[in-house]
Amino acid sequence: MHIRNKRSAAQCSSMDDIRAEIDLLDQAVIRLIGQRYTYVLAAAKFKTSATAVRAPARFKAMLAQRRQWAEQEGLSADAIERLFTDLVNHFIEEEMQHWRQQQT
Repeated sequence: MHIRNKRSAAQCSSMDDIRAEIDLLDQAVIRLIGQRYTYVLAAAKFKTSATAVRAPARFKAMLAQRRQWAEQEGLSADAIERLFTDLVNHFIEEEMQHWRQQQT
């Protein structure tokens, strides 16, 4: 997904410019999270048990990868891990509900 900002951070000449560009980025992030959610729900059909839905080993590996990506971008690995822990735990609960509905 290409994000079409009107101007780079260096080109912004006011706080209004900065806020407008941040809003565009946040909207794109939320749109991508929504797309991620569709894959989470689709994954439920491939899961054979509640343990498979929770996938603790995959969760741990996923967080380690996100930490590495954060460091590569010069971001706090701890902050990114907290963000993804909250997001994925929420999605796991959503997937669990979806999975349970498919079992009946």
